[in-house]
Amino acid sequence: MAITAADVNKLRTSTGAGMMDCKKALEQTNGDFEAAIDFLRKKGQKVAANRADRDAKEGVVLAKTTADGKKGFIIKLTSETDFVAKNADFIKFASDILDLAVNTTPADVEGLKSQKLGGATLADALDEQVAKIGEKIDVTEYIMMEGDSVVAYNHAGNRIGVLVVLNQAATENTNNAGKDAAMQIAAMNPIGVDNADVPAETIEREIAIAKEQIRAEGKPEEMVEKISLGKLNKFYKENTLLNQDFVKDPSKSVKKMLNDASADLTITKFKRIALGE
Repeated sequence: MAITAADVNKLRTSTGAGMMDCKKALEQTNGDFEAAIDFLRKKGQKVAANRADRDAKEGVVLAKTTADGKKGFIIKLTSETDFVAKNADFIKFASDILDLAVNTTPADVEGLKSQKLGGATLADALDEQVAKIGEKIDVTEYIMMEGDSVVAYNHAGNRIGVLVVLNQAATENTNNAGKDAAMQIAAMNPIGVDNADVPAETIEREIAIAKEQIRAEGKPEEMVEKISLGKLNKFYKENTLLNQDFVKDPSKSVKKMLNDASADLTITKFKRIALGE
């Protein structure tokens, strides 16, 4: 059958694919509109595969909690260029994916991609975006956390998302303290909640480095162990969340800030996801 310009434009409006791609899809499917959409989806999958070697280091990171504040979610939707990442439609797509995660609570990225978004699976929707935009588009990270209360924080520019799990039910004070802690995490990127979170191999490496530095300074061997432990404590203070100086008020630690907000308030775990990491 003859393919008209109106047919091509209708398919282009519906799918966002290029004019020539739409014309070819309709020709290949004898003008069957639904079959042409499937053809374009398959083309999107092929495009996605062909672009698998491309670096997708731009994009957006978004965080959100459920209405009851018991669960939190972060998704990272990546693109190849900052131009695409800042596009309003791309940010809306990321927001829709995040809402999908909040509403369906999948266990992992693959589970999220199997959920339906706008009548198709998210995996198909991603392929359609690849075909439409011409860049590698993918959900490269997804995390869900739950606890007595969870606070989500989106850093300016949507390049960092943070979840903080607190050991107490949500109140105005605990939520504010949780947000302050999340901002601290975004800015300072601690390696764990406290000393117990630091991997044994990291501790061993820090002690070994400290001992070499101390010996290089000519300190007596009998002082090496004591001084190295002092350096390790400094490492904990600088790199673990509860021990860090609170950025908004360096006269107190993050742990003290939390306790000031509510007695015995603490953070049981957190997650920070950023672009380029």
